[in-house]
Amino acid sequence: MQFTRLTPFRDRLADKLSGGMKQKLALACTLIHTPEVIFLDEPTVGVDPVSRRDFWLILSKVLERGITVILTTPYLDEAERCARVALMNEGRIMVCDTPRNVKSMMKGSVIEVICDEIRKAFAILKDIPDISEVQAFGDRLNIVVTDGERYGELIKQRLQDKNIDVKGLRVVAPSLENVFISMVRASRNEVIYAQESSNISLRVSDSR
Repeated sequence: MQFTRLTPFRDRLADKLSGGMKQKLALACTLIHTPEVIFLDEPTVGVDPVSRRDFWLILSKVLERGITVILTTPYLDEAERCARVALMNEGRIMVCDTPRNVKSMMKGSVIEVICDEIRKAFAILKDIPDISEVQAFGDRLNIVVTDGERYGELIKQRLQDKNIDVKGLRVVAPSLENVFISMVRASRNEVIYAQESSNISLRVSDSR
């Protein structure tokens, strides 16, 4: 209980604990017999930010004990903490490697733009032919281009021409989320292309 920081709540019934505390309690029960491997299914979903951070501190201590932790998470910022990560889409693993190697697979550069009227800026930038992707993350946009230095000024000028104030623009290292979105879009484009090719073959066959 000290390890999972639950000692102050030892007199509280389990169903009266918060979501984060319940997760810690479940982990404490799992650790009683010192397992070699722990499987966790989205352990921080629905947990408040403080408990989420606390939970990861506890997991780091678990790793120090030599226990292997295998977990699933929809939060790719959490996945970057892992030694190895597998990105999955529709039940299939797209890639499995270290976070660093996975991020190195990102094609192109990522430009981060902070500006007013995010939705309007998104609509403007996604129609520029030289931009392969525009991804919205809260109050900023991530734009994927072939050359960050080359397209940075073009993006800034295009937005300013539409009276959008650009508060910040810089080339950033890709995140796992950037890589995941790019891979999913690339796989969908391949499916569309394959379907179109199939339809062309069918039409040619019918014409004969």
